[in-house]
Amino acid sequence: MDQVLLSRIQFAFTAGYHFIFVPITIGIGLIMAIFVTRAFRSKDPEDDALARMWVKIYTATFAIGVATGITMEFSFGTNWAAYSRFVGDIFGAPLAAEALFAFFLESIFLGFLIFGRKKIKPSLYVASAWLTFAGSALSALWILIANSWMQTPAGAMLSPDGTEAVITDFFAAAFNPSTLPRYAHTVLSLLVMGAFVTIAVAAWYMHKHKSGRLVAARKMMFTGVLVGILSTGCLLVSAHASAVEVWEEQPTKMAMMEGLYETEVPGLAVAGFVDESAEELSAIEIPGGTSFLATGTWDTEYPGLNELAQTEQFADINVDEMPVNFVFQTYHLMVAMFGLICLILVLALVFGRRKLIEAGKGIAGMKGLQWVLILSPIVPFLAIQAGWFTAEIGRQPYVVYPSNSAPDGVSLLTSEGVSASVQPFELVITLVLFVVVYVLLFIGWARVVGRFVAEGPVFDKPEAANQADTDISFKGVVASDADDGRDDEPLDETEKGGDAK
Repeated sequence: MDQVLLSRIQFAFTAGYHFIFVPITIGIGLIMAIFVTRAFRSKDPEDDALARMWVKIYTATFAIGVATGITMEFSFGTNWAAYSRFVGDIFGAPLAAEALFAFFLESIFLGFLIFGRKKIKPSLYVASAWLTFAGSALSALWILIANSWMQTPAGAMLSPDGTEAVITDFFAAAFNPSTLPRYAHTVLSLLVMGAFVTIAVAAWYMHKHKSGRLVAARKMMFTGVLVGILSTGCLLVSAHASAVEVWEEQPTKMAMMEGLYETEVPGLAVAGFVDESAEELSAIEIPGGTSFLATGTWDTEYPGLNELAQTEQFADINVDEMPVNFVFQTYHLMVAMFGLICLILVLALVFGRRKLIEAGKGIAGMKGLQWVLILSPIVPFLAIQAGWFTAEIGRQPYVVYPSNSAPDGVSLLTSEGVSASVQPFELVITLVLFVVVYVLLFIGWARVVGRFVAEGPVFDKPEAANQADTDISFKGVVASDADDGRDDEPLDETEKGGDAK
């Protein structure tokens, strides 16, 4: 019943749950914009139907993401009131900008996508799709500006009474040393997530092997693989930049990521285990590998936790209480998942080009590959969550980390950021309620999106072409497609003049 631990668990649960939907929303936002653009250029009813399907999936996911994100902002004023007072002068601007410049942009143009398909110019409809995606990406920027400042404070000073951080340079605070590397790394990982969701939907249609879905499945598979390969290639570069930033700015986090208790040349561990009681790392590693990646040399030493704890900068840490093995495991889980992402993309590219994936039972192993692709979004999801655990738990015991470039005195211990008025039993009650409500929300979202995927791409019949048909019913059906008596049908290649061949 520790107040600080319970507050951390509650925020971790709400933030982790919220971050189920953020990667899917931003990731498929790009997919949605691509298919809307493709439909505009080709004038093909099939492309139009695919675009509308992804608009529906995006909208349902966006809605649940908004609902689950609100609780985190409330917790800043309840569970983390002392923290909010300390960072309020810094966080006010980016959080306000996120709402005014990003969320409103995304919401307004998403409204055009939902209700304006038959009411606005096609070119404006395409622009709305891209602006919706841009709004979601811009929203992530402002949130990451706030979060990155907690990792590497800049552009601020400690107030004379020592109770808060006061902003001195907005642009220095916004573009602190970790903002751009972390933003690039995060957004690229979200695009990978969107690509894998697209691949999974395509593989599901191939698994069902319905003739009316195969052409659409091929288009989705090609788009998902292409976006996935490009994003993953860029992700490798951003991962290196982010790791170098941690090496230079957050020494205790880097020491935990590599299991370093004593000053030494860090190796590049493939897998291992940290015995915290004995302060020893047992790992399969490349000697000097991490040193080479960070500095270009194989023999650069890095300070261990025991040495860092003796410095004035990190005098508050207790090495015996540091979650070293947990951070080590989450970091290496993220790296392992990146390897699986690359492998899955290669398999999808090779066998997708030969149209073997859709063969299913006809070719040995293809049915298994279909299921690998159907379940593949789990891999980037685990990588994303493991990365966030590494970033957030790795900075403990600080909620505002005293990085190497941080202004003097601008740091805050996690234990000093909680609200003194919130009692442990209140945290337990609200945590239980969050779990119950969030489970129900997830079931509802899964049923809605599952219905959209099962329904597949549908297109207007000529007699219904002038009717608005993008209104969404969150009972899991398209209102105008299911509730108004129209007889819309899934795409069928035979209706397109024999395009199956």
